[in-house]
Amino acid sequence: MKGLFLALALAIAAILPGSARQSSDDLLLLPQMHLHDPYIVAGQASRTYYLFTRNEPAMTGDPALGTMMYTSRDLKHWTRPRVVFRLPASGTWAKEGSWAPEVHAWKGKYYLFSTFHDSAARLPRVGRRKPYRRGTVLAVSDRLDGPYTLVNGGEPIAPKQMMTLDGTLHVDPQGRPWFVYAHEWLQTRVGTIEAIPLRDDLTAAGEPRLLFRADEALWAKGQKQPEGDTVYVTDGPEFYRTTGGQLMMLWSSYGGKGYVQALARSKSGGVEGPWEQLGPLVKRDSGHGMLFRAFDGRLMMVLHRPFTYALGKLYEMRDTGGSVEVVREATELDLEAYPTHPCAVRESPTGNPLPDC
Repeated sequence: MKGLFLALALAIAAILPGSARQSSDDLLLLPQMHLHDPYIVAGQASRTYYLFTRNEPAMTGDPALGTMMYTSRDLKHWTRPRVVFRLPASGTWAKEGSWAPEVHAWKGKYYLFSTFHDSAARLPRVGRRKPYRRGTVLAVSDRLDGPYTLVNGGEPIAPKQMMTLDGTLHVDPQGRPWFVYAHEWLQTRVGTIEAIPLRDDLTAAGEPRLLFRADEALWAKGQKQPEGDTVYVTDGPEFYRTTGGQLMMLWSSYGGKGYVQALARSKSGGVEGPWEQLGPLVKRDSGHGMLFRAFDGRLMMVLHRPFTYALGKLYEMRDTGGSVEVVREATELDLEAYPTHPCAVRESPTGNPLPDC
């Protein structure tokens, strides 16, 4: 499968205009960048985009368990990645993971949130399933581009007896920080999105609060498990405040035909909700996205697709005041990262378009 993606990347590079082809020895294109759960920060001071994702040793040549970072000036041509956070080899509970890294500015520093786990550290059984320790930890740096250093001894923000993932930072209109995360279906059967109020040092200042359950979304489909029951997944909560003051949340689960990037809106305008489910933004086995502003002012979304051997995909978005919506796929930037996907629009032998998923 990896060979297939490499062949695809080389084929795309071969048909690029000369200027892009000349830079291919030094710069990468999105179809050449194996990545999962991409997170982009637009650095205004440097006019540089920073893309954070789990370290892939095949890309960096560094075997560290941690986070790597690509950079770009135009969202199309990216530097080869380097590791900006390494989990210490000893002295922490975590042994695996480094999922869904994202970076937030807070109180003059930059904080990296990333999810780790230890499959040998068992939590209490839930029926026939055996949950284990998983949680989001923090690392800090004075610089956006790192390096990042582990804080709090690597202890997760959420209670350690909870199996959680994909933690993010939300700052409410009063300037109060919140930690929002997914509570793993392995422990709950129906995954949830939850929030914890934080102190200024980003430690927990209260108990977890339920925001919503995955099965509240009519489009979400349960996944049958070997244990005989059906579970619902929650992944990747991310926040955006519209020009009309509406608080939106991007999150992902599984729909009828694969992974889905979906949208929810807070009826109160605050993180505690209640939350209404607005449905999918993107299907096509795509998800775990986030929104950012490009330097030209456009609202953009990046996500990964497909779920396995994921590649980055960019969309131009529109802020309607009451919500956000997809304008178009930014294929001039990502070169259509997965053109052979079975759900892609394509023509039949008769010349008529086949339906999208």
